[in-house]
Amino acid sequence: MSWKEAAEPVLSRMPVVERPAGHVPFKRKLTWTAGILIVYFFLTNINPFGLAVGQGSDFFGQFRSVLAGSSGSLLQVGIGPIVTASIVLQLLGGANLLGLDTENDPRDQVLYQGLQKLLVIIVSALTAAPMVFTGSFLPADDAVASALGIGTFGVQLLIFAQIFVGGILILFMDEIVSKWGVGSGVGLFIIASVSQQIVGGFFSFSALGASGFFASWYGVIFGNVPVSMSPFTAEGLQNLLFDPGNILALFTTVFIFGIVVYAESVRVEIPLSHARVKGARGRFPVKLIYASVLPMILVRALQANIQFLGQILSSQWAGMPAFLGEYSDAGQPISGLFYYLNPIQSRGQWMWFLGEIPASVEPWMIAVRLAVDLTFMIVGGAIFAIFWVETTGMGPEATAKQIQNSGMQIPGFRRNPQVVEKVMERYIPQVTVIGGALVGLLAVMANLLGTIGQVSGTGLLLAVSITYKLYEEIAEEQLMEMHPMMRQMFGNE
Repeated sequence: MSWKEAAEPVLSRMPVVERPAGHVPFKRKLTWTAGILIVYFFLTNINPFGLAVGQGSDFFGQFRSVLAGSSGSLLQVGIGPIVTASIVLQLLGGANLLGLDTENDPRDQVLYQGLQKLLVIIVSALTAAPMVFTGSFLPADDAVASALGIGTFGVQLLIFAQIFVGGILILFMDEIVSKWGVGSGVGLFIIASVSQQIVGGFFSFSALGASGFFASWYGVIFGNVPVSMSPFTAEGLQNLLFDPGNILALFTTVFIFGIVVYAESVRVEIPLSHARVKGARGRFPVKLIYASVLPMILVRALQANIQFLGQILSSQWAGMPAFLGEYSDAGQPISGLFYYLNPIQSRGQWMWFLGEIPASVEPWMIAVRLAVDLTFMIVGGAIFAIFWVETTGMGPEATAKQIQNSGMQIPGFRRNPQVVEKVMERYIPQVTVIGGALVGLLAVMANLLGTIGQVSGTGLLLAVSITYKLYEEIAEEQLMEMHPMMRQMFGNE
């Protein structure tokens, strides 16, 4: 008996959001999307019952814009389990270890979707458990334990159940948006998470001085800042240039925004003509960022899981060998393997004159850490981009079949999938690697220079790219809404 036969009774019965029977009107899609977005914001602002609010640490804080969760909320794990499950399945599928034909066999498609859901459920439990039961991230409230008479462990079980359910909810919220809304839930949640940080970086204000971009400049212009923070002093100039929410952060944010929008518009357009409809022509665009920025989620999620493992080992293993890593009181690695694998997330982690680098960290250690981060992001970005293209039906073979099935052909070439595939092989593999490496480089650069709201470079790249693609999809939906015959042509009816 193969594993598919053994697992089919379980995988085929996994709960699933039904696809719409017919065409979903554009307004209804927007309604579903907006509704799920409201639910997402609602859940990110609810603390689990029994949690000692404000007493735990959020090690995933530096990855929050990528994982789209909220520390100390029901969506603590965010999209992390979905991304981790995707990584596992892509690696297994890329090595052809699953033996599933997800392109042509409907039965295998059901098994794949069921397997993905099962993995998300397992990863959600494995992610939530150490956060709750180690007591370092989501500590239980002793007052609640005493009032209910169930002890600390009982409250921890309650918190775990709520965090686990939150991880399952975000899975089905993603599925609802993908089938009934516009775009994907994962992309929508990333945009929402990053937008919150950017808006806060521009408009936040605090009487203690931790202000956003506009509040900082308001203080400078109207003189509501200490003399030592005047832009005409060395300390004040450093504050305006380097502290969160100021000139360098604004420049980096605008630069990354412009580069991503420009890269999305750079493309090689392959001419197409309809085989049966004379005069019907089109173009197949191969964009510079062909695989999109989404594979960066996989790279950063892998780094987040590595750092999470190091944090758990450090807190639970008193005799952890020094070569694995030593941790500061703030819970950050300052030496060893986990230090070098920890991506640089801010200017303060490599600019000495900002005074944030521990005394035990030598310049060569930072150089090695930066080199590892660059290698991880550039090489990892290219590799995961290739996996993404091959597993999402964007590769040369799958694209050739799609063009063939749509009745289109490349002028001057025989109407044959193999011929079209050879033409696609001239562009898609090379553009995929270049685009993946470029996105990785931009993500590291944005982290090094800092952004408005202290959004991670990967998070900013994801938000801009996803928003651009969402705009294109909305424009396409509106076009098909005005011209119903186009839905039949593109198979969207």
